[in-house]
Amino acid sequence: MPIVNRVADMVSEIAAWRQDIHAHPELMFDVHRTAGVVAEKLKSFGCDEVVTGIGRTGVVGVIRGRKGTGNRTIGLRADMDALPIEEATGLSYTSSVPGKMHACGHDGHTAMLLGAAKYLSETRNFDGTAVVIFQPAEEGGGGGREMVNDGMMDRFKIEEVYGMHNYPGFPIGDFAIRSGPMMAAADRIYIDIEGVGGHAARPHTSVDTVVVGASIVNALQSIVSRNVDPLESAVVSITQFHAGTADNIIPQTAHLRGTARSLTPETRDLVEKRVFEVVEGTARLYGAKATVTYKRDYPVTRNHDRQTSFAAEVASQVVGKDRVDTAVPPMMGAEDFSFMLEARPGAFIFIGNGDSAGLHHPAYNFNDEVIPVGTSYWVKLVETALPG
Repeated sequence: MPIVNRVADMVSEIAAWRQDIHAHPELMFDVHRTAGVVAEKLKSFGCDEVVTGIGRTGVVGVIRGRKGTGNRTIGLRADMDALPIEEATGLSYTSSVPGKMHACGHDGHTAMLLGAAKYLSETRNFDGTAVVIFQPAEEGGGGGREMVNDGMMDRFKIEEVYGMHNYPGFPIGDFAIRSGPMMAAADRIYIDIEGVGGHAARPHTSVDTVVVGASIVNALQSIVSRNVDPLESAVVSITQFHAGTADNIIPQTAHLRGTARSLTPETRDLVEKRVFEVVEGTARLYGAKATVTYKRDYPVTRNHDRQTSFAAEVASQVVGKDRVDTAVPPMMGAEDFSFMLEARPGAFIFIGNGDSAGLHHPAYNFNDEVIPVGTSYWVKLVETALPG
């Protein structure tokens, strides 16, 4: 496996950065410590520019190649935020913050990109500009959208942008990518039901919002099974159901919350339309009223053809073609790197995390054996895209 020699020498240092970030998890845009650590390290590496506060708490580092004649600029992105989960790993560097942990590997993503930034700042063996992007609030806050809306792409003249995410269950040293839809659009569903409350012993005088809500949950499942083309992909999941205050009271109101996932604009439009029709129609059958708030959130993470082929070729340089899957099935999870891919052409790639607990699991941990592979990928991507 042709890991960059200098990167191999840096692995223990990068792992130490990762474990420090892991021990101090921060949520959403409140990543002030992490962003501070990132900015300080980028400055110490000798980056030509280090800018903080992009997209509220994002950090951007600019590294210019040795020749200084190239005018091409590419962006490399890592995410910094953690999750509101109580850690259950028992690690020596376990989370020091109750109820928060790095359960998605963003600590590893940040550390690997920092390692690449150090290497690129030292060697500058490329002609052009590499922009390293450290993003807050991937986990539901839309930090990628905020950085794009803050003018990042134009301000730093980014022409192409690349992202990477670890994937449990894939062997360490394996990459996976595909052209087109890589991850799903994610939309939020809020349903408020108004019935008629009353005594549980006299249900005939009430309109029971628990029964109405249960029927709505069941009816929504027909959207995917009976409205969406069987050759397309979609998910509708109701994940919260809140109603009632006592065992002898039929509640006046109920509140449901969930998510819808899709891979094409047509399916996304269809699912949204049918959610309204199913919810409102089902409530009406029972004599209740239901109000739907449907919030479109992260768009489809859609890889661009040329950049996907390029990313796969770079990954092959690091681990060999037999360890790069270029036709991995799309995942129904969502990723706000999608906003950057809407703003500029680029590609998002998965890197194996080995036999670890799954993402968003309290026993998950980023595997430090991934560091030399992922960091070498970033280095090779810049040096190949911007040959010196």
